[in-house]
Amino acid sequence: MGENDAEKNLVVCSEEEEEEDSPIRAIVCLKCKDDIKRFEKTEDCFILDFDPSQSLDFSKISLHDNDAAVDVSVLAQLGPVACRDYPHSRHLCLEFPFTTKPHESYCEMCYCYVCDSAAPCKYWTQPLSPHCDADGSSYWKGQRNAMRLVAKAN
Repeated sequence: MGENDAEKNLVVCSEEEEEEDSPIRAIVCLKCKDDIKRFEKTEDCFILDFDPSQSLDFSKISLHDNDAAVDVSVLAQLGPVACRDYPHSRHLCLEFPFTTKPHESYCEMCYCYVCDSAAPCKYWTQPLSPHCDADGSSYWKGQRNAMRLVAKAN
């Protein structure tokens, strides 16, 4: 938020001129939660024109507004997350996202999509068609079906 935006969010409630020795000071009325920390350092008293305990309404925030710096933090979570807390195919792993982490990476809950065994399998990093690259596509579904036929035959 720019300095001009910050000035729009506060109102000086007393128009009296301050004298250097006078204990009477202008009272500032804050319209925005972001200004509280800044004014706590410099002002003895200010009025809040909003409820500071009221939760933030994310529906009113534009994530595409270049002027607004929006940070979102997850404070709590209820219940397990399937792709993290239960066994999952490597390409669905939340701890090591398939698109941003090396495919050879795996967490303790990852399994090989082709072999249906805990990662890493013996084919995990083989030179041709490493199983760590299995992403559920039609090619890998064929490899998985072939592996199941081999397992049934044995």
